[in-house]
Amino acid sequence: MTTAVIIVAAGAGLRVGGEVPKQYQQIGGQAVLRHTVRAFQRHEGIDHIQVVIGDNHDELYRAAVSDMNLPEPVQGGTTRQASVYNGLQAIAALKPTKVLIHDAARPFVDTEIISSVIDELSRSPGCIPAVAVADTLKRTNDGIIVETVDRSGLWGAQTPQAFRFSDILKAHVSAAASERADFTDDASIAEWAGLDVAIIPGRPENTKITTSADLQQAEKRLNTRTSEMLNDVRVGHGYDVHAFEDGDHVVLCGLKIPHTRKLKGHSDADVGLHTLTDAILGALCEGDIGKHFPPTDEKWKGAASDIFLKHAAKLVADRGGMISHVDLTLICQAPKMRPHVDAMRVNVAQIIGIAVDRVSVKATTTEWLGFTGREEGIAAAATATVRLPE
Repeated sequence: MTTAVIIVAAGAGLRVGGEVPKQYQQIGGQAVLRHTVRAFQRHEGIDHIQVVIGDNHDELYRAAVSDMNLPEPVQGGTTRQASVYNGLQAIAALKPTKVLIHDAARPFVDTEIISSVIDELSRSPGCIPAVAVADTLKRTNDGIIVETVDRSGLWGAQTPQAFRFSDILKAHVSAAASERADFTDDASIAEWAGLDVAIIPGRPENTKITTSADLQQAEKRLNTRTSEMLNDVRVGHGYDVHAFEDGDHVVLCGLKIPHTRKLKGHSDADVGLHTLTDAILGALCEGDIGKHFPPTDEKWKGAASDIFLKHAAKLVADRGGMISHVDLTLICQAPKMRPHVDAMRVNVAQIIGIAVDRVSVKATTTEWLGFTGREEGIAAAATATVRLPE
């Protein structure tokens, strides 16, 4: 192994507000942490990604990075320094040559910055991206300016901060042994240990989300970047039918709905999720659900259909795209769908990682005509709008 990344996601993130830490709050319908992880997964020079999480964050973490094929997270410590140390120890057995340490709340790190800090390690033991301080700096006391600080030579540090693995691990071990716990970033630990740390130009966009205003700005930036980069707009169509058989409920959009019969199928026969899956696959020109999950494969017998829909969503993400909107129509005489539509929308939004206001679920009947009118089964039709980079 050559290059590993430690993503520090153990903080409480209280200043941003809300019910969950900032790394698990959403921008563009997905957790901040997921955007950050994806930035490193897309870089061909990264061999291993290790996330460090806080106490009681397990459920939030798994919801944020489901199906991203990450190793088990490492529990953080009481300080950022301790959390990074835990992460370094966790990957020591992998013997990486280089390690990048990155804040989970910096989702806009780009490929150029990642490449630049990795390349600099061939010349320096450590390297960080930073932005030169442009504003005049003032030192205050009780809200009164007492001094103007010379800004020449001053830089605002960013992440990822990159180091030769053995050097930064040794520096952290020494800091822990000396009972130093006041370092605010890894470059300061490296400096204290006598390592030379180079600076490369960072980007203003590679900012850290700290406040609610930062979160709102990140949402706007993501929308702008999406509009600029994802210009290949595609619409896929899906259609599916499942017959009824003996049972006491149907599964639709992941919900169990009481009924006098159930739907027949190799998996859980969720006609809603199957149709949405086909719509997304159609937008990608990736065939249909049967190509990816053959009904002849016993592995999928009785499987929950969210597996199929998550797979389709991951194919979009792997191509650097996003699902912009989905629209599903369920066609049947019974059971009644209207009481369940809102919960279905929430379920679908969570499965594919988009905002609920981008998910439409409707229901209609065929006025007692055809097989659905005779209550022999349920049909569904869907469209999915997908945006990909050109």
